[in-house]
Amino acid sequence: MGFNLAGKRAIVTGGGVGIGMGVVAEMCGEGMLVALTYLSHEPDQAFLDACSAKSGQEVIASRVDATDEQQVIDYVARVNAEFGGIDILVNNVGGLVERVAIADMELDLWRKVQAINIDSMFLMTREVLKFMADGGRIINVASLAGHNGGGNGSTAYAASKSAVFGFTRGLAKEVAGRAITVNALAPGLILDTPFHETFTEPDAQRAAIQSIALKRPGMPTDVAGPALWLASEHASFVTGSVVDINGGQYFA
Repeated sequence: MGFNLAGKRAIVTGGGVGIGMGVVAEMCGEGMLVALTYLSHEPDQAFLDACSAKSGQEVIASRVDATDEQQVIDYVARVNAEFGGIDILVNNVGGLVERVAIADMELDLWRKVQAINIDSMFLMTREVLKFMADGGRIINVASLAGHNGGGNGSTAYAASKSAVFGFTRGLAKEVAGRAITVNALAPGLILDTPFHETFTEPDAQRAAIQSIALKRPGMPTDVAGPALWLASEHASFVTGSVVDINGGQYFA
């Protein structure tokens, strides 16, 4: 049973590395038209060429600050003009920024974390909804931290990812009349990503793996599969849901 997504038009934010990159690769394998954004992690040209060859369509990679309203407005309009519509949005942009306890956190840092994880999702979603076809799909990448509060110094990040759940459920109701589904993914320990390379020490990674029932970390492909399922007609009756991807480390 395939996903039958050939020809579908998708935007993947933060698609130049890690989970976003994994989603883009799988979408290209399905023959989809894919536009990705990046900011600090420009995708490798060899990766883009390989994806374009698989999909039969050139992958459009654009540098966009997804927290900047005008950049998002202009970007989504350009993609819509290029693709002639948008079927799928994957809100993958996000980040912890740095580990700081709430008692020591400056307001500017708090606002930056919320902007990266919440404002980016809001802005992209609002603009895409202007062009999205009925029956479209919105997939928001949250985190296990939204459930369990995350590790030390990540309360601001955890709060923002918990907000992704609320945004997902509320929006699912708003757009149901257009048969647009809205769901969230909540990955746990996913390696081969800048997040854990930057913020999770090797000893902490090993300890986390021991707490996972499957006794292995996840990889970007482990997130890409559920993302494509949610994008497909196989999940047309699934909306407002959070799909946990953590190998049995945590059960919501």
